[in-house]
Amino acid sequence: QVHVMESGGGSVQSGGSLRLSCGASGDTYRRHCLGWFRQGVGKEREGVAGIDSDGKILYADSVKGRFTISLDNANNTLYLQMNSLKPEDTAMYYCAASAYYCSSWYALQRSAYTYWGQGTQVTVSS
Repeated sequence: QVHVMESGGGSVQSGGSLRLSCGASGDTYRRHCLGWFRQGVGKEREGVAGIDSDGKILYADSVKGRFTISLDNANNTLYLQMNSLKPEDTAMYYCAASAYYCSSWYALQRSAYTYWGQGTQVTVSS
C-alpha cells in the first residue's frame, strides 16, 4: 500500500514556473512506476511525465523540454518541475504510483496506476 499526496500547485502567469511535490508513505517507491497526470475541465486525465520501474523517464509530447520529473529516493518524494508554463497547462495535477513492476510502455498509461493523490490545482493565466 502506498499513500501519495501532492503539494505545490498555484496560480502563475504564462511563462512562469512551478514545482510540484509528491510525498509518499507506506510502502516505498521501489519497483513502482511513478507518474504525474493532469485533468483539465471537461477533459480526460492524461499522463504528463512518468518514471518506469527501471528508472526510464517519459514525457508527453506537449510538455517535453518544459517539464522535468525527478525522484528523491532518500525522502520518498517525487517532483515535477514545470517551466515555461502555458494557459493550456491549466489543470488539476495528480501524482500516482503503480502497485507492481511497470515497464516504460505503461508509464504514461492511467490504467497502470493504482495509488492516486487528491490532486493539486495549477492555473496559468495569459
